[in-house]
Order: sequence, then structure tokens, then C-alpha cells
Amino acid sequence: MHQPEFFNREELLKVEEAVKISEELVNNFFKMSSGQWLRNRYDIKTARDLDNHEQVDGPFAQVIKYEARKKEASLSSSSYTLYKICLQDKAILCAAQRENFLLEPFLLYILSHELVHIIRFSKYKQRYENKNEADVTLDEERQVHLLTYEILKPFSIPGLIQVFEFYKDWRKGHL
Repeated sequence: MHQPEFFNREELLKVEEAVKISEELVNNFFKMSSGQWLRNRYDIKTARDLDNHEQVDGPFAQVIKYEARKKEASLSSSSYTLYKICLQDKAILCAAQRENFLLEPFLLYILSHELVHIIRFSKYKQRYENKNEADVTLDEERQVHLLTYEILKPFSIPGLIQVFEFYKDWRKGHL
């Protein structure tokens, strides 16, 4: 069976709804004011709108950090960090079909996970001395999966328990 490369119109509506819910849940979990939340500048794009270097095989999404500047600003002092959440439509759709997931809770988990990354990158700015990069990446991923689980577990959302089960090894560090 041929797997679509991009979300269709109905699936894009599910993405939009998952974005709204994940933003609210993550924001509430970290107890950020609206002013603090807006400082975490980010954009969310689906595969149709990604540049070639933003498309990857394997992950369901990735966060890329960019330095941005308003068009009218000529000085580098006016630059700011912009994070882009790059959803990989085909990988998400394939996994949802393969694992028999409902798309909504799977998207909610993925988007909440990526927003937690952005908050950790922008708020905590962790330093990793005395560790190699692979260990840092695995440690960070495990921590973000734990936080994502903590954020979402209080909510009774159809299909979410199946998604939690899919990611359980990440939370336990058994990779």
C-alpha cells in the first residue's frame, strides 16, 4: 500500500488541534506566563513546507534552531532565536498505520515532546561537560520523554495509553 508523503486536509486539521492542545498543556505544566511563552519563538511546519535540509528519515519530528532578524533590522543586536518544529508527515502516518494508533493522540505526544525540547533549550540552556554528544542526546531524549509523559498522563484521551506504551522504553532508558 502506498503511503502518502504529506498530511491531507483532514489530517492537517488534526495537526492544528494537536498544536493548540499541546501548547496549552505544556505552557500550563511549566507555569509560564503568556509573556514568557511568547519569548519562546517557534514555528511548526509539516513536510510540504520543509526545506530539503529539514526533511529527515526516521524521526517523527525534529527541532531546528535558527538565528532570525526582522527584515527592517540591520544590526545583529536585533537578532533572536527561532526554533522550527519540522513534522515528518510520512514517518508519522506510517507509524500510526503500523502501530494502529489514532492520529490525534500520536500528534499530541509528538508536538508536546518537541515543545518540551524548545522550552528546555530556551529556558534552561543545559551545559553538558564531561559527556560525549551521544550520551547527551540520549539523556536529553529520555528526560523529554519523561516530562512529556508527566504532562499528558493526567488526561484521559482515547488512544493515548497506546502511545505511552510505544514510548515506554525511552522513559525507562532501555534503548
